[in-house]
Amino acid sequence: MEWKLIHAEMARTEEDGFVGKVHFEVSGHKKPYEIALQSKKGKDWAYGLFFLNEAGPEEEIEQVEEELEENDEMYEALVEAARSSYAPEG
Repeated sequence: MEWKLIHAEMARTEEDGFVGKVHFEVSGHKKPYEIALQSKKGKDWAYGLFFLNEAGPEEEIEQVEEELEENDEMYEALVEAARSSYAPEG
């Protein structure tokens, strides 16, 4: 599955730990996506996958969800995009 990074960001709070999001497009899909990421210590990540601005075809988001479950390389690249955007304050 070919995808292209649009935007990535990450912040850290005392309460939630690391919270990030990555916007990306997938070749041949009608709408872009956002993956929201959260990790208390920056090691084990929970995520949610959404359409970025408006809903798109359900079968397309299901394809991306399946790809994220099976393709560690894609998942890690999205996490790394968010992590690399993190700039601690102070």
